[in-house]
Amino acid sequence: MNKNDYAIRPENPEDYGEVENLIRESFWNVYRPGCSEHYVIHTLRDDPAFVKELDFVMEKDGKIIGQNMFMKTFIKSDSGENVPVLTMGPICITPELKRKGYGKILLDYSLERAKNLGFGAVLFEGNIDFYGKSGFDYAHKFGIRYHDLPEDADSSFFLCKELTPGYLDTVTGVYYTPQGYYVDDSDVEEFDKNFPYKEKLKLPTQIF
Repeated sequence: MNKNDYAIRPENPEDYGEVENLIRESFWNVYRPGCSEHYVIHTLRDDPAFVKELDFVMEKDGKIIGQNMFMKTFIKSDSGENVPVLTMGPICITPELKRKGYGKILLDYSLERAKNLGFGAVLFEGNIDFYGKSGFDYAHKFGIRYHDLPEDADSSFFLCKELTPGYLDTVTGVYYTPQGYYVDDSDVEEFDKNFPYKEKLKLPTQIF
């Protein structure tokens, strides 16, 4: 890979179909039989919390190979204030180019853009082995709890990165996932009819 091997740019409306198909291919049968992420981004683009300035695609050889986007949300602090933060995703790289470094490049680029826009922190559900390489750490180290998660439950999936150093120094509280991420399975099924048939498989590595 070299610096001329790819380009990162804002997503345009004419990209929507290609991006949704990319997300479907990337997430299919990964976390559950089939996936819902392609429908999630389809609905999030019209959500008031969607950050249009942080909606990116990555191209290689004229083809979209990756994407990332952000949503505004908040931490309900223990002192009663709503502390603005971002959450992220879906983020993906086309399956045939995973583990080649493109994902980290896209992630680091989009996080730097979010920082430059003045956002203070990003909280996200992900794997520390990958996202830790871009500065994420366990959210509990910042005193941030995941909504509806029992105190004794495993929260190692819940990650945080400060974009502004010290942004969360005086904050403890509960993070809330934007409501737009919660979609109805029947709506996902109907939307998925717009795409080529793919078999849903129940795999032992899935979490849902």
